[in-house]
Formats: sequence, structure tokens, C-alpha cells
Amino acid sequence: MAETTQSSAQTSRQPPSQPPAGSASDMPTRRQQIGFVAAVFGMFMAILDIQIVSSSLNELQAGLAASQDQISWVQTSYLIAEIVMIPLSGMLARIFSTRLVLTVSALCFTLASLGCALSTSLEALIVLRAVQGFMGGAMIPLTQAASFSIFPRRMMGSIQAVIGLVATMAPSIGPSVGGYITEYMSWHWLFLVNLVPGIIVAALVWRNLEIDSGDRGLLSRLDTLGLALMAVFLGSLEFVLEEGPGDDWFASSLILFWSVVCAVAAVGFFWRVLTTSNPIVDLRVFRDRNFALGAIIGFWIGVVLYGLVYLVPLFLGSISGFSSVQIGQVMFVSGVVMFLMAPVAGKLSDRIDLRLMLCIGLVLTGLGTGMNVHLTSDSGFDDFFWPQVIRGAGQIMVLLSVSRLAMGRLAPHEIGNGSGLFNVMRNLGGAVGLALIDTIRELREDYHWNQMIGAIDQSRQVVIDQLASYQSTFAGLADPWQAGVQMIAQRVSIQAEVLAFDNIFLWLGAVYVLGSVAAFLFRRPQDPASKADASESAEQSPAH
Repeated sequence: MAETTQSSAQTSRQPPSQPPAGSASDMPTRRQQIGFVAAVFGMFMAILDIQIVSSSLNELQAGLAASQDQISWVQTSYLIAEIVMIPLSGMLARIFSTRLVLTVSALCFTLASLGCALSTSLEALIVLRAVQGFMGGAMIPLTQAASFSIFPRRMMGSIQAVIGLVATMAPSIGPSVGGYITEYMSWHWLFLVNLVPGIIVAALVWRNLEIDSGDRGLLSRLDTLGLALMAVFLGSLEFVLEEGPGDDWFASSLILFWSVVCAVAAVGFFWRVLTTSNPIVDLRVFRDRNFALGAIIGFWIGVVLYGLVYLVPLFLGSISGFSSVQIGQVMFVSGVVMFLMAPVAGKLSDRIDLRLMLCIGLVLTGLGTGMNVHLTSDSGFDDFFWPQVIRGAGQIMVLLSVSRLAMGRLAPHEIGNGSGLFNVMRNLGGAVGLALIDTIRELREDYHWNQMIGAIDQSRQVVIDQLASYQSTFAGLADPWQAGVQMIAQRVSIQAEVLAFDNIFLWLGAVYVLGSVAAFLFRRPQDPASKADASESAEQSPAH
């Protein structure tokens, strides 16, 4: 009887949501391949929907008569809901099966998209965007987990190249797609474009991606306290990081309140998952050195990837005066490069040491970022072309290699949980990166302003000549001298802002290049199936 109980306990610790250990070495069926392609497209939709909307917030603000502070919640609600769902998706897949969770997620994401398009109030749009983010959040880690479950290791180079391409290209082309949609149609089509693809994804996944069965018995052991603490912790953290820079951080009582809530929930969450027998997410996966290193690098990838997708359009829009379509054309360069490099990087990853490939990718991304340290107020497409090319090539190499290194030594039943945590770290990196970039940009802009404003001395001949030129230009105004002073102050402000951008590009690039040595701290990846077989043999040996 005791042996039966022990056997049942062992079975419950290794949920049936993953295929048998040995199946990773077999080619998936044609139906599974079709279902996986559909899941990848669903993942693409979920990631794209963040950037496609962010580039068109002005149009949404005008269409719904909202203030700038209010319209930012259209993005914040999506991101908060998404980051809560990503780590939860692994548990849901173990309970209901990967196929069911992906299908329901795609359908609900599509219905929420329709609701967003038909929204007539800001409140309704915010709620429906949260539903979109929650459902879209499941499609990201489960697609990656499915790739490790159904494809043999010899195909991982090509498969992870596709996933890496989706993860990097979707944010890169998002501003371009959003710009074209709002330029030639209306903001409603930002959401309506999801309808047909969403239905197709749901149908194909349900019909073809039957890779596990789920265990409804786990539902009765669901750690609801851990779930609540995780939702409050991650949700409040995302809110603080999103809203903090605009509200001057702890000068705002609201930010201070939610920071305290986040800290208390974080302590409770970590205590719960480390002490309960059936945690909502299993942090013990961080004991694997490769996964822990991969998660840290994934965090930094999020900082740079999402930071650059935010930083470059911001520079082009606020300094160069580019339209959304022109900005999209610049961002599209890296998307094209990643698309062309993905198959090359996939083949390359099967031929060279993944650690060397990661190192090369980190260096290329850092060099491409550092190439933008000499921007001026006249910089445009030509100044960003080659940096975008080099960054695009580096980013696809980094994402492909780091995901394989991070999860290449995990057992099959750890992949779903590991994929969720890996993606959470990347998204948190993006949130932290945006918050840091906004804060540092303001600090450096103030610093450069104070450094330059001292040179604007009316005793200097060049200042006198420039002021006289402006006075003649504004001779028809009531106070041409004051107008001339304002023009000089505006020029100084623009130059201070440009220098702040240059500083950020330099620091982001330098940390990437210097951090490339961390690639060689990884162990060589191991076939998960082999690890599972070894673990199973050890458990069955008489010594145990």
C-alpha cells in the first residue's frame, strides 16, 4: 500500500502534460507540425499586438477623447495581464493540456480583439485589452515549450530560429504595421486584423496539436494563495515600472503604495512557492546553472530588445520629426535582416558551439547599438540603417542560442514551467528597461542642459549674432527679443536631448559587449530526453 502511495506521489510530481521522455527523439507527425505552425502564428499575434498598438496611441486617444495619462492604460492593462499569465500557463497546460489552453487562448484573444474594435469607451477598451493580454500571454511560453516537447534535438536549430525570429521581428515591425494601419485605415483595424488569423489558429491548434492529455486531478491541488500572491506581485511590479517614470517615482503616493504592495506580495509569493508541495510555479528549475544564466541573459535581452524598439522610434519622432510610416520604414530594416538571418542562424547553431554563437550575437548587438552614439538632430534613415542591420543579425543569434542553452538541459516535464519563467524574465527585463531608459534619459537631459546653458552668455559674440538673427526673423511679433531667446533655449534643449540618447545607446551597447564573456559560463546543452532517461534509470536503481 505504501509503495502504491509512493508511486502515485511520483506520478503527480511528473504531470502527464509532456510526452514520454523518449518521444523527443522521434519526428512529430504532420498534424503536429501543422498545429505547431499555427501556435507560432498565435505567438506572433500576441507579441505583435503590443507594439502595433503602442505606435498608434495618439489615434486611440483622439478616437476615444481620452487624456494622455488615461490612454497609457490601454498598454499597461495588456502588459500587466500578460505577465501574470505567462508563468501560470505551464500549470494550466498540465491541468487541461497544451492543446486546450492554446485553443481557448486563441479564441478568447480573438473575441477580445473584436470587443476592442467595437469599444466606444476607454473603460471598456482597457478591460478588453487586459483580456487580450491575459489570453495572449499563454500562447508565448506554451509554443516554446511545445517545440522542445515534439521536435527532436537535431531540429532545434531550425525550430528555435523560427521562434527567435517571431520573438524579435514582431516588436521590430509592430510600429511599421501600426503606422500603416492608422495612416490608411482607422484605429479599429488595429484589432480587427486579428479576427481571421485568430480563428484559423484556434481551429488548426485544436485539430492538430494533440501532444498531451492533461491531469484534471491537479486542479483540486491548485495553490490559489500562491496564484493570488503571484498576480499581485507581478501585476503591481509591472504597474510601478510602467507608471513610475511618468509620475516621478516615489514622489507619487500611488506609486509608493503599489511599491509597498509589490514588496509584501513578493515576500509572500517566494515564501509560498518555496515551502508548498505543489507550487503554482516551480522555482527549483533555477538550480540548473544553464537555466539560471539563460534567464539572466534573457532579462537583459528584454532590456535591450524592448528598449531599442521604444528608443529608436522616440528619437525619430521627437528629434527628427518622422511620421509613423517613416519610423516604421527604419524599424523594418532590422525585421528584414532577422527574417533573412533566421535560417542561417538555425543551421549555424547546429554546427558550432552555442556558447560561441551567443557570444558573437551579444557582441554584434552591442556594436550595432554602440554605432548610434554620435547621433545629431539631423540624423535619419541613413544613420540607422547599418546599426539596424548589425543589431538585427545579432539579436536573432542571441535569442536562438540562449533559449537552447537555457532549456537544453531541462527534463521534458520541466520545459513548460521553465519556458514560462524564461519568458517572464524577458518581459520583466523589457519593463525594467523602459523604466530605466525613461528615468536615465530625463536625468542625462537635465545634466547636459546644465552643462550647455552656461555657454549661452550674451557677452559672447556668437550668441549676440544668433540672437540678432532671430530678432530680425520675428520682427513682426510683439517681443522679438523674447522669441529669439526662446528659440535659443529650444535649440539647447534639443541638443541636450540628443546627447542623452547618445549616452543611452553607448551604455546599452557597452553592457552587451562586456557581458558577452558570460556566454562561456554555460555548460554544453544536453538532450532533455537523455536527461529524463538518466533520471528515470537512477530512480529505478536498487540504490534508490
